[in-house]
Amino acid sequence: MIHSTAVKTSTLKRIGAFILDLMEIYIPAVAFTAMFLVFVVSVFYRYFLNSPLTWPPEIISVTFIWTTLLGAAYAQRTHEHVMFTILYDRLSPRGQLIFRLLGNSFVAIAFLFALKPTYEYVRFMSFKRSTVLKIPFSLMFAPFLVFELLIIGRMVHEIVQDLGRFSQPPAAIAFEDQENSPSHPHQAPSGKDA
Repeated sequence: MIHSTAVKTSTLKRIGAFILDLMEIYIPAVAFTAMFLVFVVSVFYRYFLNSPLTWPPEIISVTFIWTTLLGAAYAQRTHEHVMFTILYDRLSPRGQLIFRLLGNSFVAIAFLFALKPTYEYVRFMSFKRSTVLKIPFSLMFAPFLVFELLIIGRMVHEIVQDLGRFSQPPAAIAFEDQENSPSHPHQAPSGKDA
């Protein structure tokens, strides 16, 4: 019984990780590739064949939105967003923990409040279509809804982790981020180490 529960949990984790990778890595990568290829085709037709195409701007707009929003969710996963940490860095580990809890709670609550209006707007825009390819605007704006859900999930996950750290001694409270620690192979060395 315990073994089958562990297998089910492991399988669910793998499925969840695949879905997150699909939404945050693979779809933005495909969208970016499509955007780049369509852009090259557009430039070729406009400047070499002197026959501009009308449909590339629509594809480029849709793929840009998908790439940007879903890529931003991945940047949140890896903690690579721009952060202003002048005040945060001067705080004790417990103060940093409180700042993270407040900041993540604020973002999660704001996105939760925006969720219903965003969903209603995406549904409302389904009647409107792009001029040339007739792409529904709901398809263009849908990634913002996905982005909100991903960010809410990330914020709640980080809040739960930080609440678990709250009762620990100050030395154990420091933010642990395995992917962005200085020992991670993709992390650039800090100025002190260089």
